[in-house]
Amino acid sequence: MTPYARIVGFALTVAGAVLAGASFGSLEAEEPTGKPGAAIQLGPKQTVEFKVRAMTGPSVRVDVQGFLHATWMEEDKDVRAVRYAKSVEPAGKLGEPIRVNGPGEAPYWRQESPALAVTNTEVFLAWALTHPKATPEKPLGTELRLSRSTDGGRSFLPSIKINDDDQVVLHSFDALHLGLDGMLHVSWVDSREGKKDPGTFHARSTDRGQSIGGNMKLDENTCVCCRTALATAPDGTVYVAWRKIFPGEIRETVLARSEDGGKTFAESVIVGNDRWVYASCPHRPASIGVDAQGRVYVVWYTEGADETPAVYFTTSDDRGRTFSAKRMMNVSKGTFPDHPQMAVDPDGRVVLLWEELSPVRQEIVMSVSLDRGQTFSRPQKMNDKKSQSPTVSVNSKGLAAMAWKEHAMSGHRLVLQTAQLPAPPQVTLLP
Repeated sequence: MTPYARIVGFALTVAGAVLAGASFGSLEAEEPTGKPGAAIQLGPKQTVEFKVRAMTGPSVRVDVQGFLHATWMEEDKDVRAVRYAKSVEPAGKLGEPIRVNGPGEAPYWRQESPALAVTNTEVFLAWALTHPKATPEKPLGTELRLSRSTDGGRSFLPSIKINDDDQVVLHSFDALHLGLDGMLHVSWVDSREGKKDPGTFHARSTDRGQSIGGNMKLDENTCVCCRTALATAPDGTVYVAWRKIFPGEIRETVLARSEDGGKTFAESVIVGNDRWVYASCPHRPASIGVDAQGRVYVVWYTEGADETPAVYFTTSDDRGRTFSAKRMMNVSKGTFPDHPQMAVDPDGRVVLLWEELSPVRQEIVMSVSLDRGQTFSRPQKMNDKKSQSPTVSVNSKGLAAMAWKEHAMSGHRLVLQTAQLPAPPQVTLLP
């Protein structure tokens, strides 16, 4: 039985109050005491309609100036395209989407968006290309491509290949991150060794995406369809997370770190010790972040040893060697929590989004922490219609950008909304 099938028998009641929608201009965060604190100012929702046959969920980023960047894949009449759009003003409406993939480049159709990283003037996208030598016998053959823009997203240079092998196998489920040191990192799932379960690979660019260095295998026995996740600390430490398969079909979220800028990685560490036995890939990745003090944040989905669907959160203050006691974030009864995504700013303000599903509802909920993950606001419903595939980003000024996908009668909708987070609480350290 798949995880989705387990929602069929769930009850329809939901515990707790629900706040959101077009009629609300702000949400209240909670202070560490549990009392209402400063308001989170929500921007207006913007909805962009696409009359196409199919569309992935989006990736979204907000740069330091507040401009919104979004990317997705779409398919219509057997034509597949990687699309990108940027807001016309800070926290404003998206401009006209442009096509990223070049002539003759056929994106591999999959249920995930391109990976995205941005600066004020640069845009980087990682995406999968159907391998030029793919055949009906090897339909899953892909190449990983990197596209970059040096003019703020107005145009993109020809893409370059990320994986350094030529095998007609899976290279996919990638993550992309640009460190404060200018190093561009990519991680992905790779089947080049021909084993039943693929490996997790990493590569980096030292020249801001003009070229990609050699590929490095981090581990094997990787869950084949759970996307990897990437983050870097201010000191250049690199973190990669993925779902690993242990003996007995136990599937755990793990984290590996590099303390030399991605040249080498330490052995991966189990994050939650969930002991989840599942004989297939759940297609549910982790999400990670790092604040200015080096605290590592991880959120992930699991069903654990008791097969109870849950979204968990944890932190690490020793560079991912050990983790705090995991905390279950979903509180609603009778719903199926799914696909968590997280963004962390330098001050440790955390924005979590995830799906909550029932036989009749498909909701996106948000929970926020202003105190480095010690306390969180009550989960709040964000969407107005059935939605899926949430994504979130936050810049150094506490401006968060959220996006998700809605199904429409004649196509699909991309919904975006901003949230300005209040300043983090001021903490006085005792001598």
